[in-house]
Amino acid sequence: MTQINARKRIWGWYFFDWASQPYNTLMLTFIFGPYFAQTATASLVEGGMDLSAAKAQAQAYWGYGLAIAGIAIAILAPILGAVADSSGKRLPWVSLFSLLYVVGSGALWWTAPQDFSVLWALFFFGIGLIGMEFATIFTNAYLPELSPDPAERGRISGDGWAFGYAGGVLALIIMITLFQSGSSGKTMAGLSPLFGLDPATRADTRVVGPLTAIWFAVFMVPFFLYTRDTPKPAAARYRLGKGLTDLVQTLRNLPRHPSLLAYLGSSMFYRDALNGMYTFGGLYASGVLEWSIQEIGIFGILAAISGAIFCVIGGRVDRRVGPMPVIVFCCIILIFTACLIISLTPTSVLGMTVADGSALPDIMFYLAGALIGAAGGALQASSRNMMTRQGNPDRMTESFGLYALSGKATSFIAPALIAITSDITGSQRLGITPVVGLFIIGLILLAWVKPNGDFEK
Repeated sequence: MTQINARKRIWGWYFFDWASQPYNTLMLTFIFGPYFAQTATASLVEGGMDLSAAKAQAQAYWGYGLAIAGIAIAILAPILGAVADSSGKRLPWVSLFSLLYVVGSGALWWTAPQDFSVLWALFFFGIGLIGMEFATIFTNAYLPELSPDPAERGRISGDGWAFGYAGGVLALIIMITLFQSGSSGKTMAGLSPLFGLDPATRADTRVVGPLTAIWFAVFMVPFFLYTRDTPKPAAARYRLGKGLTDLVQTLRNLPRHPSLLAYLGSSMFYRDALNGMYTFGGLYASGVLEWSIQEIGIFGILAAISGAIFCVIGGRVDRRVGPMPVIVFCCIILIFTACLIISLTPTSVLGMTVADGSALPDIMFYLAGALIGAAGGALQASSRNMMTRQGNPDRMTESFGLYALSGKATSFIAPALIAITSDITGSQRLGITPVVGLFIIGLILLAWVKPNGDFEK
């Protein structure tokens, strides 16, 4: 077997974040999500629905679609993690779910407004999302093997997340400068959309699917070149029964590990709240502030740059004081940011009326985007490192499967609560309010989490 030195292995691992981040940046939040909302809204209006109700209904469709994908991930994540730990092999699983990522994102090219299908769009978006989430589970499980020093893993995790944000920024810049046109028919760089893509058919926006698929396929090459599975003595073959048995035993033992149990519960709520902010931020800007996709793209670049910078800073803080203080601080910042977003309308900020045409609501939403990027990125990086301290070192893929389960077991709650609240109130703005309560619950549960967990490392 070819020997891969530690530096190359770490950089190979970083490239997964670089390759996969555009699904979050371009697809989930800033380009395809708002495109889905706009296109679904137009379709509903054509069917006779009131514009305001159509916007809320489109947001609800998006929420229900994400909820279904989240349930599928929650059910399968710990099972597949347990199976992989039984065999000691993760790379074949990464390959399989990478294929789903590429197929799901690439298929979204066929979502033109003229024959738009909500089911088609949500189905293939969900396939790509499932591929991205499962590939992340298996790659996260490599983190403890990148350094024997728990403190150093905080820096590695933060730098990896920052590198991913940088990839997301570059992909977003490419999208809005070369492909995405504005009202003038030109891109942010003053060019016609590349390859003659026709804005009338929204081809300049739909290309985000193939772009994301190609980006991932190209930049996963360093990961596969420099990542190796660590041989496991007496490893079993891929046996579902063995994986399930091991998983059941782990679940039965969870009450004996209260810190792990509390952390899984805590992260379940605060990560769900964060995902709600990411997922509906672009839809909120489109529906409430009436931003164009180009403006949302600029917002995304600001948020991603802020995220990259503060992931690096957060990683160094994590290395010095551990992940717990970083997680608590970021949750508090995100609670205040969510309250700020809920208060914004085109004519008011924090409940105070502003003049018609005032730029202040837009400026405050840009500020909110910077805070979400900074606090959200550092929160996720430190949470990933915290899992390496809480999980069983001998069953790390399974542990990250449980981590994914805790993130997805209630991942339908934030989208579903937002969808239901949007439906009940008929308001996109009020539909965002559930995320505040989820952050608060997550913070409360952290009181039972030990900084270094229950297992002997």
